[in-house]
Amino acid sequence: MTLSISLTVNGKPVTAKVEPHVLLVQFLRENLALTGTHVGCDTAQCGACTVHLDGRAIKSCNILAAQADGMSVTTIEGVSKDGQLHPMQAAFKECHGLQCGFCTPGMVMSASALAAESPDLTEEEVRDQLDGNLCRCTGYHNIVKAVLEGARNMKADA
Repeated sequence: MTLSISLTVNGKPVTAKVEPHVLLVQFLRENLALTGTHVGCDTAQCGACTVHLDGRAIKSCNILAAQADGMSVTTIEGVSKDGQLHPMQAAFKECHGLQCGFCTPGMVMSASALAAESPDLTEEEVRDQLDGNLCRCTGYHNIVKAVLEGARNMKADA
């Protein structure tokens, strides 16, 4: 049995047939070839699969593609505009908030949603709110710096 779903992905309408058990992360990667959304743990622990669903950061390994029917999904591929990095992406680059890069898309997606909701973040708030995004390479110091810088840049652009 397949289900027909219609959603908006990175600003473009998408209609597809999916099996009821297909996770949103699988749909994005396998059906739409949006491989910037990473699969890290399959248990919603690491945050590598974070995307925005109707503007809210969610872990796409923890939701069925069919549950996103009628909704808007933004992946890491959809945050830059006109060839310009999103302010949070630019901050991660400038502040060296990445090492191997595997967790970075999920970090950027979580951080940009957090900064959009609370533009005047403190270091403590960033550390607390990014608790669900794991990085196995860094000590988080530069990630926190990048999120704070990205939040400032997003606020300035608003």
